[in-house]
Amino acid sequence: MLPKTFAFALFLATFAAVPFAHARGTIEKVQIKGLDKGDDAAIIENIQVSLSLYDTIGKVQGESRLEYLLSQAERQTRQALEPFGYYNPTITVEAPREGDTVRVVIEVHKGEPVRVRQSEVVITGPAARDRYLQQDLEDFQPREGEPFDHTTYEASKVVITRRLSERGYFDSDFTQRKVEITRAQDAADIFLSWDSGRRYNMGRITFNQDYFRPGLFDPLVYWEQGSYWHEGKLDRLRESLTKLDYFSTIDIQPRPEDAYGDGEVPVDVNLTLAKRTIYTAGLSYGSESGPGVRGGVERRYVNSRGHKLNTQLDYAQKRKSLVTSYRIPAFLWLDGWYTFAISAYDEQTRYLDMRNFKLIGSRSGEINEYWTAIASVNALRERWRYSSGDPFTDAVYQYSTLVYPQLTADYVNVDDKAFPRRGFSGNATLRGGIQGAGSDTSFIQADATVRWYMPLGDSDRLILRGQAGTTWTGDLVAMPPSLRYFAGGDRSIRGYAWREVGPRTPAPDKYALGAKHLVVGSAEYEHYFGGGPWGAAVFVDTGSAFDNTIDLHTGVGLGVRWKSPVGPVRIDIAHGLNQPDSQFQLYLNIGADL
Repeated sequence: MLPKTFAFALFLATFAAVPFAHARGTIEKVQIKGLDKGDDAAIIENIQVSLSLYDTIGKVQGESRLEYLLSQAERQTRQALEPFGYYNPTITVEAPREGDTVRVVIEVHKGEPVRVRQSEVVITGPAARDRYLQQDLEDFQPREGEPFDHTTYEASKVVITRRLSERGYFDSDFTQRKVEITRAQDAADIFLSWDSGRRYNMGRITFNQDYFRPGLFDPLVYWEQGSYWHEGKLDRLRESLTKLDYFSTIDIQPRPEDAYGDGEVPVDVNLTLAKRTIYTAGLSYGSESGPGVRGGVERRYVNSRGHKLNTQLDYAQKRKSLVTSYRIPAFLWLDGWYTFAISAYDEQTRYLDMRNFKLIGSRSGEINEYWTAIASVNALRERWRYSSGDPFTDAVYQYSTLVYPQLTADYVNVDDKAFPRRGFSGNATLRGGIQGAGSDTSFIQADATVRWYMPLGDSDRLILRGQAGTTWTGDLVAMPPSLRYFAGGDRSIRGYAWREVGPRTPAPDKYALGAKHLVVGSAEYEHYFGGGPWGAAVFVDTGSAFDNTIDLHTGVGLGVRWKSPVGPVRIDIAHGLNQPDSQFQLYLNIGADL
């Protein structure tokens, strides 16, 4: 039996060996030191998620529970560092008390990261000769000599696994999947291999729906049955079906388990019809057009052949328009539509009385992922006159009839169509008519707009915009206002009212007449606070609409930006530097301007 003095000393030593044995207390704060809040932000976040202490902050803990939580802090912190390649850190945990409150301080020294000493990442089978998978193997990270980061390793592994599936290697599986960590040498050895198995081919595509006529969507399947399998083909099919706007649900299911013949995989496309008719209504207001209402009716599918009917009415105090279009799907050559449209327009502003009627027949299509085009034939009848007083009593109507073909092309190559920070977009239009061939005058018009998006820092961007247009005609008077160039207003020269810049009638009226030529340039810088949804912009616009001699007008301004759930919202206030009609102009826009 131990002497009493020795037993008492052993009790004291045991008590001293438990540094966190305290009475009841409340953890007030957990502080992590020794890590950089910028470079090590991900590590700090992982530690915070891993520590049980954070779940108990502000809650009273019993003595044994508090002691347990503090004893686990070092182990949990160490485990939180391992995914980032730090297997030999130095960690100290201190828990000073002030009464019943405890402030936990965790000091972390990461030490040297474990680095990849050996990496054997291979694919066997037919995929070993697949150049895309070979490129993935070459890009595999982390490479030899680099820190072994678990997140990077898993991401590279997923890339290859997904690529095998995307390219039709449905039987692929791991033959080896191992990482050996040698802590004493700060070394990691990667042993990773797949057996790809055979590559399957594209089989029968079955469209499961019960409304549209059989075979209507077959032209959307642009590949040959029996061609090599690629998931991108199905993605392109899904995109085409989505753009038709017939369906609320598009479910594409490959069935590799039912492969037949030479490894051909059948695909089921399960389609659920969307609501047939859409009604829209709203209010509008414009400084030039006045208050108004808008409404529309769209029939997503008129019949089993997939035809569409759409009617839109915009009825404002000074401007009214009605457009009805009938669209027929055009699948045989590029995704697109045959469209037949009728439009009527009436404008009764303080200086212009204009009405026109137009018939349009067009064919639209997607040339590739960046280019879309519309070829059309237009018949326009327009009547207009300018006022020499409010009642238009002394004005004489002018008439113009034009029949002309038109080609429009749009280009979009940006990183994000909702909020582009890098890339280009633009559009160009070419039209022309011949006197005697349905037109009162011969003319050719060409115009183009280009936008260049450049990222600055983590979230800011610079937007450069250029626009130019020209008209070749021997009789500008016969060109109706709807086909003349005007400048001023939003998407043109901010700081000036709509149509303010360009040739005008003599004083005192000085009404905009429209011009033969147009040149506009713009530079805009946007800064977003903390990378968040709110930002500010500064911009300068310059340009002119002119007949012979260019007369540049420049506007400068400030704006507020908001990345809203429905798209970017832009509020601008601008001032013209060349005797504008008003001191300031205010503009509001919603949506990406591509």
